[in-house]
Amino acid sequence: MQAEIITIGDEILIGQIVDTNSAFLGKEFNKIGVSVYQITSVQDDKAHILKALKEAEENADIIIITGGLGPTKDDITKQTICEYFNDTLIENKSVLKNVEQIFSKYNAPLLTVNKHQALVPSKSKVLMNKYGTAPGMWMEKNGKVFVSLPGVPYEMKALIKDEVIPLLRSKFKFPYIIHKTLLTYGIGESALADRIEAWEDGLPGFIKLAYLPSLGRVRLRLSGKSNNKETLENELKQQIDLLRPQIEDVFVGYEEDLSIEAVIGKQLTEKEETLSVAESCTGGQIAKAITANAGASKYFKGSIVSYATESKINVLNVPEEDIASKSVVSKEVAETMAVNVRQLFKSDYGISTTGNAGPSKGESDADVGTVWIAIATQSGVHSKEYNFGNLREKVIIRATNKAFEMLQKEILKK
Repeated sequence: MQAEIITIGDEILIGQIVDTNSAFLGKEFNKIGVSVYQITSVQDDKAHILKALKEAEENADIIIITGGLGPTKDDITKQTICEYFNDTLIENKSVLKNVEQIFSKYNAPLLTVNKHQALVPSKSKVLMNKYGTAPGMWMEKNGKVFVSLPGVPYEMKALIKDEVIPLLRSKFKFPYIIHKTLLTYGIGESALADRIEAWEDGLPGFIKLAYLPSLGRVRLRLSGKSNNKETLENELKQQIDLLRPQIEDVFVGYEEDLSIEAVIGKQLTEKEETLSVAESCTGGQIAKAITANAGASKYFKGSIVSYATESKINVLNVPEEDIASKSVVSKEVAETMAVNVRQLFKSDYGISTTGNAGPSKGESDADVGTVWIAIATQSGVHSKEYNFGNLREKVIIRATNKAFEMLQKEILKK
């Protein structure tokens, strides 16, 4: 069973927005055993859309179309779909009621152009959009399923989870797909592959291993596919039991579609422990990653982005003499930042970063790429110096990832 994703909108092609919808759809389809054959982005152009629909029908069993369903004249997806299916638009009373309720809720005038959102192809099954005015539309042709969805990510995601996936499950029989992702830190992809080569060669054919490296971390994703769920679960468990002893020194947990930040969040919540952060060179990236996860307020007390030297002195009470004698990028400054932010927020853990992300050295003589990361707990504080290279973005990402690695190891000590 194969799917094709068609995204419609000039804004994607000119780089004005990033196509996150396709990434989400690829994940959701993979979960139910559907392979994405191709992802195509097209302009708001009738001929281009018709060509993409024809090619998708030849390639795939399920065609998902996102975008182009707004009320303005440049959104032509519905009209083009009608042409492709030799259909006409009709007013759907339920959709119109939904549109009226949304405009009434926000006390906004309901224009004729907004009422046009209730026009849908007569052959379509309407998928009600709880979060917007544009409905989803399900159509079938020559045994193929076509689903047109709004391009607004949160609207599209809700329709996929609440409407499309259940309908697909009722129409098709899918195999079981189970992923198990192991998160490792402090070892490169090639070194890790060399270490587990014999184990990897012994994997059964229905289980695949993928290496997913990023700056400072490598994820090992085991993916199994079978019509027998129990057999698949048992085999995955056996393979992980064989793998774990070989990577125990670099293994920090299971990810399962969760980032390490989310994993840490779960661990802190379970332990009823809290965290605060003092960031300099990472500029708030650690806090941003933490608060991207729902429920972070249970364990994250807060953050101080002490980017300028005076904020380290005035807010975090870093002694001026330490900065003068040791430099702003130093063990002493990093450790004081971690200790003081922990005390300030009364948290169990305090993390700090101070470094030189480049491209110039700034207020410190430390080489570009030098970063000190410290973690303070009730039992004390420790820190480590790193050099993450001379590319600013890379330095920030690697420092952020390394901070999470150090925190994860500290949590696991308990």
